[in-house]
Amino acid sequence: MARKLVEKILDVDASMQGTLSFKDPVNLRINGKFEGNLDTKGNLTVGPKAVVSAHIVGDNIFIAGKVKGDVLARQKLVLHSTAVLEGKIRAMRLVIEEGARFEGESQMLHDFFSSKELAEYLEIDMDSVSEWAASGKIPSVKDGNNWKFERKAIDDWIASGKLH
Repeated sequence: MARKLVEKILDVDASMQGTLSFKDPVNLRINGKFEGNLDTKGNLTVGPKAVVSAHIVGDNIFIAGKVKGDVLARQKLVLHSTAVLEGKIRAMRLVIEEGARFEGESQMLHDFFSSKELAEYLEIDMDSVSEWAASGKIPSVKDGNNWKFERKAIDDWIASGKLH
């Protein structure tokens, strides 16, 4: 008999200030006022009556209310027709419904490889990947203690013949 995963839902219908951070995926719905930082995994929904002033990071973010602040959507950002967003957007995918208002700037995120994923992609060992990244031979970005590699930059680098 298959076990159904319990869906974690948090519905905030109050006025809150501070930082909400989740390590595990949840379905978070904000229906009231929120000020501060939101760092979520899973789905974040800002309801039509919500007023949020926050730095928001999440996987899938759905906005129907008012948001002032920067938004980073690792997977998808949807601005519903009732949304009003003022701030910087960074998203892998962006959907803006007719009627939504957005003021600010947007940047599309690109697909990134980890060192391990890049080693598999190039069919080389991880030591070579780390060495090339540290020396600047391969396009890379330092993210804490780890290297990240943008897929498009790597594909362009391979196409330029610099792999040999």
